[in-house]
Amino acid sequence: MAEIRSPKVAEPAPPGGAMSADRHGLLEHSREFLDFFWDIAKPHQQTRLEATEKLLAYLRARPEGSERKYALKRLITGLGVGREAARPCYSMALAQLLQSFEDIPLCSILEQVQEKYDLNTAKKATIRPVLFANLFGVLALFQSGRLMKDQKALMKSVKLLQVLSHHYNHLQGQPLQALVDILSEVPEAMFEELLPKILRADFSVILSSPRHLELFLLAYRKVPSKLKSWMGSIDLFTDENMPRLVNVLRLAATSAKKENKLPNVALDLLRLALKENKFPSFWKEVLEQGLLTKASWPASFLCFRLLGAALPLLSKEQLQLVMRGDLARHFGEHMVTAKLSSQSKFIPEMSEYVGTFLEGCQDDPARQLSVMVAFSSITNQGLPVMPTFWRVTKFLSSQALRDYMAWLQDMFLRPNLDCLVDFSTANQKREQDASFNSPERAVFRLRKWIIHRLVSLLDTLQLEKEETLVEQVARFCLFHSFFKTKKPTGQIPETKQQFSLDMDSRIREFFVNAFFSLLQTLTTKSRHVPGQAHSGHPWIYRLVQLADMLLNHSRNVAIITPFTTQQRQAWDHMLETLKELEARSSEPKAAAFQHLLLLVGLHLFKSPTESCDLLGDIQTCIKKSMGEKTRRSRSKAINAKEPPWVEVMVEILLSLLSQPSNLMRQVARSVFGHICSHLTPRALQLILNVLNPEANQDEDDAVVVTDDSDEKQLMDAEDESSDSKDENSESEADSEGEESEEEERDEHVDPGFRQQLMEVLQAGKALGGEDSEEEELSDEAMMALDESLSSLFAEQKLRIQAQRDEKNKLQKEKTLRRDFQIRVLDLVEVLVTRQPESPLVLELLEPLLNIIQRSMRSGGSSKQEQDLLHKTARIFMHHLCRSRHYCRDVGHCTSALHGQVERLVRQAGQQADSSVTLYYFNASLYLLRVLKGSANKKHVPGGQQQQGTGASDVPEDSDSQTTNCLDLDLVAPVYSAALSSFLTKRNSPFTVPMFLSLFSRYPTICKRLLPVLLQCLAGSSRARQQTQACLLLQKTLSARELRVCFEDPEWEPLIGQVLAKVTENLRELGEAQSKSENQKQLTSLELLNTLLRIIHHEELAVDLTALLGVLQGQQQRLRQSLQQGEHSIGSSRLYDLYWQAMKMLGVQRPKVEKKDTKEVPGTSESPISTKRKKKGFLPETKKRKKRKLEAAAPEEGAKPEGATPVATGGNQPPSTGKKKRRRAKAKGLAQPQVNGTPATKSPAPGAPALSPSTPAKTPELKKKSKRLSRVNGDTPVSPTEPSGKEQHQKVLAKKGISGKSPQSTLPRKRSRLSVVRSPSLFQSGAKKKKSLRKKLRTP
Repeated sequence: MAEIRSPKVAEPAPPGGAMSADRHGLLEHSREFLDFFWDIAKPHQQTRLEATEKLLAYLRARPEGSERKYALKRLITGLGVGREAARPCYSMALAQLLQSFEDIPLCSILEQVQEKYDLNTAKKATIRPVLFANLFGVLALFQSGRLMKDQKALMKSVKLLQVLSHHYNHLQGQPLQALVDILSEVPEAMFEELLPKILRADFSVILSSPRHLELFLLAYRKVPSKLKSWMGSIDLFTDENMPRLVNVLRLAATSAKKENKLPNVALDLLRLALKENKFPSFWKEVLEQGLLTKASWPASFLCFRLLGAALPLLSKEQLQLVMRGDLARHFGEHMVTAKLSSQSKFIPEMSEYVGTFLEGCQDDPARQLSVMVAFSSITNQGLPVMPTFWRVTKFLSSQALRDYMAWLQDMFLRPNLDCLVDFSTANQKREQDASFNSPERAVFRLRKWIIHRLVSLLDTLQLEKEETLVEQVARFCLFHSFFKTKKPTGQIPETKQQFSLDMDSRIREFFVNAFFSLLQTLTTKSRHVPGQAHSGHPWIYRLVQLADMLLNHSRNVAIITPFTTQQRQAWDHMLETLKELEARSSEPKAAAFQHLLLLVGLHLFKSPTESCDLLGDIQTCIKKSMGEKTRRSRSKAINAKEPPWVEVMVEILLSLLSQPSNLMRQVARSVFGHICSHLTPRALQLILNVLNPEANQDEDDAVVVTDDSDEKQLMDAEDESSDSKDENSESEADSEGEESEEEERDEHVDPGFRQQLMEVLQAGKALGGEDSEEEELSDEAMMALDESLSSLFAEQKLRIQAQRDEKNKLQKEKTLRRDFQIRVLDLVEVLVTRQPESPLVLELLEPLLNIIQRSMRSGGSSKQEQDLLHKTARIFMHHLCRSRHYCRDVGHCTSALHGQVERLVRQAGQQADSSVTLYYFNASLYLLRVLKGSANKKHVPGGQQQQGTGASDVPEDSDSQTTNCLDLDLVAPVYSAALSSFLTKRNSPFTVPMFLSLFSRYPTICKRLLPVLLQCLAGSSRARQQTQACLLLQKTLSARELRVCFEDPEWEPLIGQVLAKVTENLRELGEAQSKSENQKQLTSLELLNTLLRIIHHEELAVDLTALLGVLQGQQQRLRQSLQQGEHSIGSSRLYDLYWQAMKMLGVQRPKVEKKDTKEVPGTSESPISTKRKKKGFLPETKKRKKRKLEAAAPEEGAKPEGATPVATGGNQPPSTGKKKRRRAKAKGLAQPQVNGTPATKSPAPGAPALSPSTPAKTPELKKKSKRLSRVNGDTPVSPTEPSGKEQHQKVLAKKGISGKSPQSTLPRKRSRLSVVRSPSLFQSGAKKKKSLRKKLRTP
């Protein structure tokens, strides 16, 4: 530090001594301080805030230092930096600083800003940052909160902002906006004083820009009397000013286009119009007849935002004026024609405005109702433009919600088209004929929207609190879906609801579907409503009771589709069964059956014929299932030929799943969960027949045919969407359709049609009476030819349309079939989840695998195909193969399961995709798990432990084979053939992780497959297969589970055989010519390291002499290839693995000396010239990560090449005693080697030298410091010893370190056997330069 503080390095001192001292203190302590200013300008807001807080805390801790002055200077400088994103950051920090330190005068800060960024002296090229610096300087003063207290600074700031407002090209209207913000907080007395200076008494100037108008409105709001006395008449809403106001608002809309918010000037004008009772004229002349005449998206969005912001300010009459005018129609047209791709719809923003309004007037339900009715009355040819599901209804009060539902029901019963704000788009007016504008079509569209709106309202209701409303909507939907009034009665309020226009069949179908959708919503949200008369009953039960009551009032109510006697009996029997089930409601199975019975009973009104048969079958199955425990033997004896009830129930559930109803899907899943324990093989086969694609292709499955009502609903929905589309989209669709038709027409041109066309053309020439092509045909011949051609092309068009319809039909059937299979998979998932120990689960393996295989092969990109594949794979892997529980009683089908294992493994090897093979292989592992976990009936142990999870089965030894059903003699050849195929075929679908999973779970099988791996490890196999064999052996031999399967006399010869094979492979080490050969050598070395660790850990007597000789013979070749750069990718890894093996054999890796590439400067150079003046500090983010040494010490160049540098000396900085001891210890323990042979540590006198042919055997290890290897009991000696070897041995002898083994401390202190650290190699940056300067100054 003496050199840093020397006058030769420091900057020239200022005249004042105190300033010099402060500057030196700043330089010494400002590392952390200067980093604050870099963090302040970063783009992340949290980083900026933290940096500002830290800066203020730092300055508060040093109130008397020079840091505050420097901080002000840096922040003022940052106001005009080139990065535009950094200027607001510095302005915010400056404001916080001025707010924290109130002793800083604001005028001085403003003067410093103007002095630093002078507008008068700034050049044209640099005027932009100067302008912004002045603007952000004023904003910093304003944001500090002290500007209102300093009148002088306020006047200067206002004057500066007026000057900045003239530079509109750079600053736009920001100076005037800042002026408005400042003056809005100025007291009235000061505002009156400033008014003549900031505002001109000229309406042409005031109405020239939005900022001037906003300034005028601010003055009118704060000092109206002063403004009137100064300007006289201040009426803005005159006929002369209306066009100017339109232009000002148009400019304001354009300027706020990117901000997506309402300009303040528009809202201020609205408030002024309301205050002066000029709202009707302002709304009509400025907005509807002004901005909307030449509508643009910015102007339209300004009007929409003004409409939303005006809702809380308007009275009920004014709301009627606004919501029934041209702006409401324009908003509706925008909702219909806006495209999401080009222009975003305004509905999310309008929903926020309406939600805020509704939430703010909870105590005024009349205003809430008027707004909801007004928005629901904006219709496009009868269809309301607002969505049926609108979340703002959650803000409605209870009274407003009831009134709104009453209005919806009344509009449904008696549609009043005159009260609607209806419109038609320009495209609809141009394209549609008069039939589309009929009142019947408008009523149909309105009623359809009301139905969905009523159902969607229940999603936002809390069923417990609003039970009355829920029941009212449910009764309304049920009654008008299936019943009609014969005679009104007070007992049934729905009978008094008379239609002004009768419902047609299409509306009734919509109503029926909406009712079941309502039923699903009620079932999902709440099962029952507590505290009511029907406590404990679900909503569906209450609706069934209501339907029964309506059926009993036949004098007043009539059913739309009358019941036959059989259907009515089915309904009555259903009610009786419900009472029986209610008596046993404590059983979960009874509740599921009750839900199923209720749902099918309500479907009796929708499809009486099908539901009647289902009800009878369901009741029969319920009675048999509930009384099965006591009467099972009698039922079997009496009704031996009848199918079991569970099979009938499965068929019923499959038929219910064919309907596109999520409620049916949930009920079927729930019921099957309670009956799956009684499932029979025949019932399971019914499910598998649906999932089997081969069987379904030829069958005529009626279950996948949808109802006609769904098709009509889809067609109506398409008509509705097509009516509401823009003409552009319609024309684009038409053009695309014509192009596709032309392409298909060109594709389907067959030779027969071409031949017919040629015949027609030839016949046309014959009609002309001339065979010559030069003469033209007569008019009669041309007309005849035209008729023939038109009829021919009409027939061809019909033929193409028939082919297209047939193709669409097949595609639709395929989609329905896939959708049905996805629903049926719910039953499979329930079975494997609820009954994983059932033997029937084993029959699901191959059908699920067939689905996965077919889906993977087809490569279908449709959503149904992907969903089917993903769901099947999830059930197979997560719920089946990885389940905690599995079947444990397979003694009766052991041989069949062994055959299935063989079949699955064979099919896995025949797949073309490895991902499919993985599923088959996992299925075989699952069967092995079942066989191993199932106890053999002949040898059942007393206390058999259960298996754990499928992912981590506990391996068993060979003795436990007799306690389970797994026959290794049958299974091992199967996997042996698969492993041989994997290690011999070029493109085998098997992978290494598959066999690793097999070996880790079943080590007894792995023991039998080891000869196959040894056979492929060396020899004529390909390099890739040998690599895989090495990898398998490396992962397998190190596993604890496999070692348990081997006795000690078996294990040592096995390790010897593997070691011999690996030694064979290593004879070609370093000669790899391809990537596969290089990978083979890498895995061979990894396997060798694993073997050596096993040998040393278990103290195996294995001869390592041949291995050591082979490795030493390849050392020179590896070193040359690494140094010359001729090695392929991975050779550095190969070199490291090689020396890991040599290290375990007792051979140390030689140290590689790093040489400096740059030249050493001459000794004649002055030491002072190498010093650099310290000009300041760089932040940590600006420092270079690696500073290269510019000049090396001349003493280092004179060192011998193989000498070890001394860590301590006169040329090194002083170090502590601990560092000296570490250097001495590292230098003593890590001596370099020559030719890769180890250096000895105090060998015994007369010890014989090592010969490569000397046999080497591993001795016993003792604790952690056991010796790793020894050759004939002696330490290997290098042929050539390094210099200073004898002295080093004496040092080791003095310290008491034994020299018998060079690796005695390796397991304990492995990290300390690194190369001795040289200061010249490990010093960086300033330390290197400092060491260099010391050396240069040393004589």
